[in-house]
Amino acid sequence: MLALVYTIVPTLAVIAGAALALMRRPSPAFLSMMQHLAAGVVFAAAATEILPQIKHEANPAATLIGGALGVMVMLGLKSFEARFRGPVALLAAIAVDLFVDGLVLGLAFVAGTKAGILLTVALTLEVLFLGVTLSAELTETLKSRFRTAVIITQLALLFPLGAVAALPVANMSPVVIVGFLSFGLMALLYLVTEELLVEAHEKPDTPVISSMFFVGFLALLTIEELLG
Repeated sequence: MLALVYTIVPTLAVIAGAALALMRRPSPAFLSMMQHLAAGVVFAAAATEILPQIKHEANPAATLIGGALGVMVMLGLKSFEARFRGPVALLAAIAVDLFVDGLVLGLAFVAGTKAGILLTVALTLEVLFLGVTLSAELTETLKSRFRTAVIITQLALLFPLGAVAALPVANMSPVVIVGFLSFGLMALLYLVTEELLVEAHEKPDTPVISSMFFVGFLALLTIEELLG
C-alpha cells in the first residue's frame, strides 16, 4: 500500500512535465542534461538497492528466469516502437512504458521501503522528461493543447496501476520475489542504456551535459547514505 502513496509523485511529475512543455518547450541541451541526470539516478537506484536484494537471496535460477523475461519484454517493446509510427503507436509505447515503470516501483517497495523511496526519486525524474517529450510530440500532431493535456493525464494513471499489479508479489515466496526483482532490474538497465542515454546523445552533448549522469549517480548515493 505504501507503494501506491509514493506513485502519486511520479504520476504528478508526468502531468507537470507535460504542462511545462505546453507553456514553453525546453531546449534540446536542457533535455539532454535532464536525460543524463535521470539516467544516473536510475542506474544508482538499480545498482544500490535492487541488485543487492537479488544477490542476498542467491538464487541463480530465479535470477536467470526473471532477468531473461525482463530482457525479452523490454526488447519486445523496442521492436514494437520501431515497427510502428504515428501518434497511436507512440501512445501505446508510452502507455506500456509507464505501466512497466509503475510495476518496477512496486517491486522496489517489495525489496524494502528505502529501495522504493530511492527509486521513486529516480523514476520521477525519468517520467518528468517523458511528460515533456510526449507533450511536444502530441501538440504537433493533435494541434490542441487541451486534448494533449487530457490524454497525458489519462496515461499518467497507468503508473499507479502498474504499482497495484506488483502488490501481490509481496506475499509470494522469496524465490518468486527474486525473479520479479530480477525482471525489474533488467527493465531499469534497459531504461538507462537503451532509452535515456540513447536519446540524450541524439541532442547537443558537452562535457557539462555528460557530467550530469555522474551528478545524478553520486546524488542518489549520497541520499542513500543519509537515509542510512
